[in-house]
Amino acid sequence: MRRLWNSFKIAFAMYSKIPMPKADWEKENMRYMMCFFPLIGVVIGAVITLWSQVVLWLEVGTLLRAAGFVLIPVAITGGIHLDGLLDTADALSSYQTRERKLEILKDSHAGAFAVITACCYFIAALGIWSELPDAALRVLAGSFVLSRALSGLAVAVFPSAKSSGTVAMFADAAQKQWVKLCMYFLIAASAGYMCRMDVKLGTAAVLGALLTFAYYHGMSKKQFGGITGDLAGFFLQLCELVMAAAVYLAGKL
Repeated sequence: MRRLWNSFKIAFAMYSKIPMPKADWEKENMRYMMCFFPLIGVVIGAVITLWSQVVLWLEVGTLLRAAGFVLIPVAITGGIHLDGLLDTADALSSYQTRERKLEILKDSHAGAFAVITACCYFIAALGIWSELPDAALRVLAGSFVLSRALSGLAVAVFPSAKSSGTVAMFADAAQKQWVKLCMYFLIAASAGYMCRMDVKLGTAAVLGALLTFAYYHGMSKKQFGGITGDLAGFFLQLCELVMAAAVYLAGKL
């Protein structure tokens, strides 16, 4: 139990800004960390749901309502996954060799394509979330668990681009069979929740997530030789945007 508790603390300390008691980042304590990573999505979904009620009570305008939905995940995670999105945008836009792209991922400086991607991402997210009805919000509350469960599954089953780095470290430390079982359960649970909230919208979101997951696998293997921490962040942010867009489009059909 102590090992599980330490894995829980490390997961939340690494991937959120939620205060956690101190834990030693040792291999034994990180074995089951990925099993708890999707639970951060539960927190985000709960706060998203709370915000949807607050805006009704305060009679907040559409733009401010959508801004809250877009910024809540950033506030809770500290933007760690956005960092991966922007680093990956710079690497992919460089059209350099695989080795050079991996070097760009490690560069702490933001390039022009990272800035462009950030602007486009937030504009697209703001536009989509401003158009979503309450039924869609209930569905997408589960999307933050699904995206993280798929990301955790990738750590367990996809090859790592490097022998060192965040993903390689967690993949090495993880009890992969237990992590895979946990991720499959959480994928099924979050997908089931989303479809239960609304069959059509939930199905559209799940299909969007699975298509993004397939793209992530092919792109990371072709462009980088496997996944890294930055690529994991890229996938998570893209997956959540695609799910929101899929729900919006399905609602229009």
